Amino acid sequence: GLSPQTRLYRSFFLDELGQDYVRTARAKGLTENRVLFKHVLRNAMIPIITNIGLALPSVFIGSFLIETFFSIPGLGREVLLANFDAVFSKDPRVVAFGEDLGNIGDVNQGFAGLQAKYGEVRISDTGIREATIAGQGIGLAMRGLRPIAEIQYLDYLLYALQILSDDLSTLHYRTKGGQKAPLIIRTRGHRLEGIWHSGSPMGVVINALRGMNILVPRNMTQAAGFYNTMLASDEPALIVECLNGYRLKEKLPSNAGEYRIPVGVPEIIQEGTDITVVSYGSTLRVIQESIKQLQQFSISVELIDVRSLVPFDIHHMIKASIQKTNRLLVVDEDVPGGASAFILQQILEVQQAFQYHCVAWQVSASRNPTHGNKPHLSEHLRDEARIHAVVLQVQQHRRQQLRQRRRRRVRTHNR
Repeated sequence: GLSPQTRLYRSFFLDELGQDYVRTARAKGLTENRVLFKHVLRNAMIPIITNIGLALPSVFIGSFLIETFFSIPGLGREVLLANFDAVFSKDPRVVAFGEDLGNIGDVNQGFAGLQAKYGEVRISDTGIREATIAGQGIGLAMRGLRPIAEIQYLDYLLYALQILSDDLSTLHYRTKGGQKAPLIIRTRGHRLEGIWHSGSPMGVVINALRGMNILVPRNMTQAAGFYNTMLASDEPALIVECLNGYRLKEKLPSNAGEYRIPVGVPEIIQEGTDITVVSYGSTLRVIQESIKQLQQFSISVELIDVRSLVPFDIHHMIKASIQKTNRLLVVDEDVPGGASAFILQQILEVQQAFQYHCVAWQVSASRNPTHGNKPHLSEHLRDEARIHAVVLQVQQHRRQQLRQRRRRRVRTHNR
């Protein structure tokens, strides 16, 4: 006499994932199917879903809940979870706090179950108050703890920008090296779609937070390596995780909590000879799809992941690549003149890559999601066709330059 939806609830929560929770619920006398289901959800640390779960269609319950909230080996969020678990187990000075970080293990489950394991003192929830989250982190860091302060989304970092800029980034300089606050600000961005939680104000952040390490890993394995690196240092850092990367599959490292990613050192993801493409974060996956199309035109792309915006390419790896290709394309989710302008300035001016007669272009989000009042004007960089078209344009421009130089040499020779 049970409905198909109720039978789905029962079958789902009676498998290996839910047996412990079901036994606990029954021990408390909760035998009616829907009450049992609600109790299991609450104990599985999904209180947000609890209030609406009974009304959701069975297909949504069967796919979304299983994929998002329960253990599937190799997901990006599991890489972070394993790494944070290892870090908290070996260093009692590490604490973490933020909106929804404690009870539900953050909105993307990177801390799932860790509050129950390490206690509410070390892993705790806060109110919706980004400015005081930053201030709390600075105070803890100056007193010898190793805090990880979470700002739930990159868009909301702006609420804490004044404190991070005026108090954290400049502390070491203003005290002539007498004080340090090795605070890690954890946040997530580069969603590449949507009108909420989708901003990418990296140009603002780069220019406001000089004095902090600004790190932009492309996946959770890289992010975990940066957390390990910064926890071993005495410098403050902002680590921006990819918002659309938590459910992507990654290889689980066997040395969680130990491996480190060097700061200020880009990574060559793919070697090539025709053009150097420089980017970071989620846009790299878009570029990799575009490269597959460009291979049909026999265009060889060297793809470089910046990984660290501040400091930027301390060994001048990008300059060495441009010396080989003489062409540069910077791809960025920020607005035109944002982070891409900073990257071009670092490459062309600081590294002096201009001396290789470099043809430099940039592709960025064509409109600013925060300007205007029409949501459809927000146009994010998620179309590999745009990158494909610009690369072909760069190649054509380069060929025209070479033809013009040959003509000038011929005219000079004939004289």
